[in-house]
Amino acid sequence: MQNTDSWKFPFGEIVQKVVQTDQSPKQVFVLGVYASAVHAQWISMDGKKIVNALAVASEPYIFWKGDHAKSIIEQITIPSELGKLLPANQQFNGPSGIALDELILKPIGFERSNAWLCDLVPYSCVNPSQKKAIERAYLPIAKRYGLPEHSVPLVPSKLADEERRKEICDELFESEAKTLILLGDQPIKWFLQHYDNRWKKLSDFGYDNKHYGKLWPTKINGKEISVLPLAHPRQIAKLGRSSVKWYNLHQEWLEKYAGKVLIS
Repeated sequence: MQNTDSWKFPFGEIVQKVVQTDQSPKQVFVLGVYASAVHAQWISMDGKKIVNALAVASEPYIFWKGDHAKSIIEQITIPSELGKLLPANQQFNGPSGIALDELILKPIGFERSNAWLCDLVPYSCVNPSQKKAIERAYLPIAKRYGLPEHSVPLVPSKLADEERRKEICDELFESEAKTLILLGDQPIKWFLQHYDNRWKKLSDFGYDNKHYGKLWPTKINGKEISVLPLAHPRQIAKLGRSSVKWYNLHQEWLEKYAGKVLIS
């Protein structure tokens, strides 16, 4: 697993690995893409918005739900002449974690305590919009004020290599889960297809309401397991740019399975 100890967010918080902490046996194993971050609104001394949502710290737990964002951000010190940091809008802090709980786990009868959560990339990454914000607002003043150099990596082009897949397999086997929930295309492309090449993306399972959200039997390194492929929380909760088709399919799935036992 990548060593993140030398990576820093704007204003100096160290990038942390975000992994499952409760390692007792679970019923389901959820595989996402990459860890999120705590986002702050950067306000100038005269009250103008410098950055609407700047990633300033690793999320405190995997699939964070946005709780305690204010207290996390208050612990980050910035020079007074550079203004202040406030929690960004709720849509930037914890929406994927909330969507996981409310739109995936609860509809099939589970709480967090029943699930082992994992990401292909277990640390925060910089997407294109964050990169632009950092280059525009932070880098020009960092040296002038002696601020830490920003070093959070970009989202990698390869989301998992053989070593990382082995680590995920080790977690999957340790979890004792009989069902693997995959969130969107990337966990299929970078994990599942390396053990079962029938599927390379979510639509390969079927792009209609007869196939979406079905359980599929497979084997991963000899372990028999059921796979439940679902759209990423970004799609099912309409977080930013998203697909209406996947949103609608998930809504139909929710109506179909609400109150029913899908996974025993």
